[in-house]
Formats: sequence, C-alpha cells, structure tokens
Amino acid sequence: MTNREVDDVDKAILYALQGDARNVSSGDIAERTGTSDSTVRKRIQRLESDRVIKGYSAHVDYQKSGYPLRMLLYCTASIPERGELIPDILDLDGVVSVQELVTGEQNLLVTAVGETDDDITSVAQELLDMGLTVADEVLVRTHETTPFGEFDPANHAADGE
Repeated sequence: MTNREVDDVDKAILYALQGDARNVSSGDIAERTGTSDSTVRKRIQRLESDRVIKGYSAHVDYQKSGYPLRMLLYCTASIPERGELIPDILDLDGVVSVQELVTGEQNLLVTAVGETDDDITSVAQELLDMGLTVADEVLVRTHETTPFGEFDPANHAADGE
C-alpha cells in the first residue's frame, strides 16, 4: 500500500511519535489505539515509506549546547529557484532548517544557530552570495514544539469520531 489516506489510527501513531518517538513502543501505541503491536509496526513502516514520517531527530536546546544565538532569516529567492536552493542552504554551516513560504515577498525562512554574531553574519553573507535577498533577521529567545493536537485521539473522543 502506498500513499493511502491517513486515518485515525495513523493519526494516533503520529501523535504518539511526535510526543516521544524514542521512548514510546509499538506496544504502547497499540494499547492506546486498540490495535495490535504488529499493526502499529506495519503502519509506522507504511507512514515512513509514504514519507508521512520523514525521519526522527533529537530536539536540541542549542543554547544549552553552546550555541546561544538562534536567528530567523527571512529571504527572497526567485520563485522558480526557491525550492531548488533548499538543499544548498541546508548544507551551510549553522543552518538548522529552511521553510519554503508561499505567501508574501519573503519566500524562504532560514533558521541558523551560532555562538557569536559573526557565525550568524557569515550565514547571512553566504545566503547573499547564493543570490538570495535577506529581507529581515529575527533573534529568537526560545523555541518549543508540541505534538499536533488534531492527531490526538482524545480530542476526537468527545466528538464521537
């Protein structure tokens, strides 16, 4: 099966993995979803092969790991090139994410981390050297994430879904 629609069981699996992929077992998820352990493992494999789950990573506190500066760089690239530039931008030292924006003049949001202002300045210079315009820079104090609530089965239990 490939590119099948994401159903409620898949959403519950995604919710559990977003919360703590390292410490939640397929057995734990099976118990929460009322399915079998093997069903959960097969669903996870399908979600991975369909690229719904694109990978697993650690949520790093860059400040505590010695990189106190987190900068958002709002950039403008030519529309035909913006998607093609993403892999090259991700290869830059200090860049930790790139988001393609589809509204507004700025169409790429680059997140970079560094120890000093010079680290961030060098990322900005490399972006300029690639032909991008850096329209705005925003220094971020904290960055937190949470699992997407629409994947939480508890949110739908009261709806009768």
